[in-house]
Amino acid sequence: MNAEKDFAPLTPNIVRALNDKLYEKRKVAALEIEKLVREFVAQNNSNQIRHVIQILASEFALSQHPHSRKGGLIGLAACSIALGKDSGLYLKELIDPVLTCFNDSDSRLRYYACEALYNIVKVARGAVLPHFNVLFDGLSKLAADPDPNVKSGSELLDRLLKDIVTESNKFDLVAFVPLLRERIYSNNQYARQFIISWVSLTLVGQGSTFNAVNELPALGGWSVTQDVSKKCFLLSLRCEVVLGEFLKEIKKTPSNVKFAEMANILVIHCQVSDESKMTNDLIQLTAMTWMREFIQLAGRVVLPYSSGILTAVLPCLSYDDRKKSTKEAASACNHSLMKLVTPEDDEEEEESQVSDTLAREDSPPKTQEDLDNSLSMSQDSGGLSNISFFTPASADHAQVILDLDGIVQVLGRHLNDSSTGMMTRIAVLKWLYHLYIKTPRKMFRHTDSLFPMLLKTLSDESDEVILKDLEVLAEIASSPAGQTDTSTSCDNTSCRLELPVSTSAKAASKSAVDSSPSTPSTPSMNSYFHKFMINLLRRFSLERKLLEMRGAFIIRQLCLLLHAENIFHSMAEILLKEEDLKFASTMVQTLNTILLTSAELFQLRNQLKDLRTQESCDLFCSLYRSWCHNPVATVSLCFLTQNYHHAYDLIQKFGDLEVTVDFLIEVDKLVQLIESPIFTYLRLQLLDVENNPYLIKALYGLLMLLPQSQAFTLLSHRLRCVPNPELMRTV
Repeated sequence: MNAEKDFAPLTPNIVRALNDKLYEKRKVAALEIEKLVREFVAQNNSNQIRHVIQILASEFALSQHPHSRKGGLIGLAACSIALGKDSGLYLKELIDPVLTCFNDSDSRLRYYACEALYNIVKVARGAVLPHFNVLFDGLSKLAADPDPNVKSGSELLDRLLKDIVTESNKFDLVAFVPLLRERIYSNNQYARQFIISWVSLTLVGQGSTFNAVNELPALGGWSVTQDVSKKCFLLSLRCEVVLGEFLKEIKKTPSNVKFAEMANILVIHCQVSDESKMTNDLIQLTAMTWMREFIQLAGRVVLPYSSGILTAVLPCLSYDDRKKSTKEAASACNHSLMKLVTPEDDEEEEESQVSDTLAREDSPPKTQEDLDNSLSMSQDSGGLSNISFFTPASADHAQVILDLDGIVQVLGRHLNDSSTGMMTRIAVLKWLYHLYIKTPRKMFRHTDSLFPMLLKTLSDESDEVILKDLEVLAEIASSPAGQTDTSTSCDNTSCRLELPVSTSAKAASKSAVDSSPSTPSTPSMNSYFHKFMINLLRRFSLERKLLEMRGAFIIRQLCLLLHAENIFHSMAEILLKEEDLKFASTMVQTLNTILLTSAELFQLRNQLKDLRTQESCDLFCSLYRSWCHNPVATVSLCFLTQNYHHAYDLIQKFGDLEVTVDFLIEVDKLVQLIESPIFTYLRLQLLDVENNPYLIKALYGLLMLLPQSQAFTLLSHRLRCVPNPELMRTV
């Protein structure tokens, strides 16, 4: 310090004491400065006051000498105390040099700076609010200070600022939120604790006097929940409390919530990485809980953002019990979102716009507040892990439109991904089924892209997934929205094959045709049905293991979903043109076994049993042509339809065939079926020897084909039970 320099109006004694290394002497100098400034205040001499503050700032507080800086800090605090309520006129000059000392390498000096600022703020009170942002910036640095004394001093100053902010109605929350956002990702636990305390004070809770829901998207700092280690457990709990308070505020005033902007944050944090399991589990659960509440609060307003929400929710549905809470929250989100899709979403955009225009004409005009609270429909895809993000648009585009294209894209991506969990795949298929039910016209625009994925899913390892997949495919094949003018089925009249049908069956058929209505006996299918059948059989041909392991299961379920007559009639027509004869034979054998053994086909068996209607006769002719790919299956079909004469004729021709082991195994299986409950009527007809001679001959023909095996013995014993014709004639 230059002793010859003029520091007037400060006396040489004051200057000397301010530069002293002893705190007591600097304190005496501060009292003298206080007395001097009071005199200037009394004289209303603002020039001298500013001159004193300038000298203390530039010559002392910003000096290179540490003791001088300490003297300058206490001197500035003394000026503020002397100014009292007038200190607000000089706050910038008082605060700036003190804040500069916050960055000093000397911890003692940082402590004195904190003490000086405390005194300045205590005197000025509400007048410091215009300078709040720079004060908060400096205070946030001291919150993470390694020196305990500095940290303790900053906490006192922090409490004082909070009191001032709470009691004032002039606090600029909008300008404050960006400061919080900048610091909310800090890795220092003390800095994080400091930020959370201010979030709690200014944005939520009973102590808050501000409507902070509108500012929440700008905060965007979900990483505050990441401190879940043991030493930060209390901070973690506090974060949860703060977030809980936010959610309460949102529930109270949902009309003020910017759902689109906040959904971006939720979607990102619903899909956190696995770097820190405990941390990410908590973040994900919190985000998913908020997402669930958002969907329930916003209702159909969230429909334009469905694709982004599903991107976040669907993977969580496959979590195990270790993440049970997150899984349950995700399931609730998924269920609530699905319920929001209704048939009105299937309206064409032109129709929706007309309806919306009429509704606007009938409804009162919206206020500016209503427009400001509206959510946009815009969506941009991209970013982290293909997450969908939402871009707010103008309030004029607040019409709720289902983002069907985005939803289908997300569903298709998950369905096509081999790493997708089973429960997620099931949820995807439920969504597709729901969309085809509620919005069939719009969904059929995407059917060509979805169809290959749905067919591929039939090879899934899970029976439940296959069942849901078949439900979707069945809905596609039978929905009226998929009808086209192109006919894909064979004309039964032109394709009919004349076969020997029993006289009683012909008579019954004629009477039934005369009395039956002209409507078809089965529900009409659309063009996708035939395409589905073709592709299903092609898949069976390429994946023989699928046919062997799941073929019967798939066909039986389709018979329940799409009516057995449709399935068998269509497959029979397609197999008739099959060039791979070995596959055709195997497929016919599979279909024949299903026809003769499955409970789901009871009605179809009864329909074929007596051939009483023209439809049943046409079906038999259609099946017969394809069943000829497999001789034994053809005989069994004749047995089922009681065409015993033709069955006998066919068996007579078996002598011209190459009798292989596989052929004999099929005959063996047919014998076993004859002994099953399905052919009870056939066995009882053996009692009527005179009217069923060809049935007996056909069974003897099978017996002659068989080697002396167990099946031979079984059929032989059965035929021994056939009564003597003479005896039956006597009776």
